Amino acid sequence: MPYYTEEEDIRDLIADYAQMPTLWIDTEVADYQTKKPRLSLIQLLHSPKDVTGDRVSILDLLDRSEVVEIFIDSIMLNPKIEKIFHNASYDIKLLGKTKAQNITCTWEMAKKIPYHMLPLPNLQLKTLAEKLCLFPPVSKNEQNSDWGARPLSASQLQYAKMDVVYLAQVHQQLLQLSQQSNPDPATEDLTELTERYWKIEHQWKLLNSEMEHLENRIKQAMQTQDILETESFKLSLQQRTSKKVPFDDLAALAQAQKIKLDLTVTLTQKIQKDLGDIIAQLPVTEETNPVCQLKVKDMVEEEPPF
Repeated sequence: MPYYTEEEDIRDLIADYAQMPTLWIDTEVADYQTKKPRLSLIQLLHSPKDVTGDRVSILDLLDRSEVVEIFIDSIMLNPKIEKIFHNASYDIKLLGKTKAQNITCTWEMAKKIPYHMLPLPNLQLKTLAEKLCLFPPVSKNEQNSDWGARPLSASQLQYAKMDVVYLAQVHQQLLQLSQQSNPDPATEDLTELTERYWKIEHQWKLLNSEMEHLENRIKQAMQTQDILETESFKLSLQQRTSKKVPFDDLAALAQAQKIKLDLTVTLTQKIQKDLGDIIAQLPVTEETNPVCQLKVKDMVEEEPPF
């Protein structure tokens, strides 16, 4: 785990990493809870085969704005390099902001994977590393340590090193899950999909019915007991007010006041029937959009076919 503190060495390393097609990147930030956070470290890994952190490079960039700009120009703005972060929006605030190109966020990747394929309580890097990649329990004790202090402790450097290792491994696993969750529709086995559908359909109805029943009971109990919030639920009491007016009255008033109502009305089948032939006197425009619906056929069997 090389830890680079000399500016000349960091510049040379940035030039080397600028030739890599893919980089897994993490940062540590000093004073992150203030209005003026300072970039402390950038951790880089170019090979997902490293599970120990031996190939991780840690660049000490505290109060080195010129070198940070070189990193941004050479790597963050380079569209040829894929940069992988976890919760990328946080890191790129200090690394190019909206100018950064070719950014991949593992948090965003994980959000797109269906829950049944990634049934985790949260999508934090720690959770993904432990549950998805089977790393031993990850300590986050150093996460909120003082990254503006120098020298950094051995435990801080170990934490910084392993975070980018976890990132690379999580990314590899998410790539596989993404492929599994988005197969080519042209090669899908409809028989297999249908069997799977019917297998879970009955279970889903049971669970959905019980969930709705429990939600109603909880809501009624909280209202009756005058409890607005528990550890798990919060009861929101609101009065919704809506205003309605007959359309004829609105149109007449707008005409009298010379108010142009810039709106269109969807002509339902009933309105079209009521208008009859005089609909031809209106400047009607038509929009045609394809609608694809999946309808479940009524099954003859009492039980769904498994």
